[in-house]
Amino acid sequence: MQRMRDVLRGSLGRSLKKLPDEDRLAAAWPVACGSALAGHGEVRHLDAEGVLHVRVTGAEWMQQFLQMRSALANDLGRIAGVRLNGIHFEEQGAVRVRAARKAIKPR
Repeated sequence: MQRMRDVLRGSLGRSLKKLPDEDRLAAAWPVACGSALAGHGEVRHLDAEGVLHVRVTGAEWMQQFLQMRSALANDLGRIAGVRLNGIHFEEQGAVRVRAARKAIKPR
């Protein structure tokens, strides 16, 4: 099974070469994570420092992603052929909650 995964990863990497880095990382995401885990994280963007930003569906999944951060960065970079300087995970809704708190002014 591992050998088949390695073949698929190599094949995917070669087929993605003409796409922009961000699109290559998004396409490589389910291969690097596995389909079950990938469904709980969404590739958002790659910033100028080479950090990939990923939105995670909840706190329980955040722990899984954080434990795998280094391995995911290595696998994603290798599959997509993109140099990553890290992955930043953000829990879904966290930005909206912070923004809403700023909008509500105390009396």
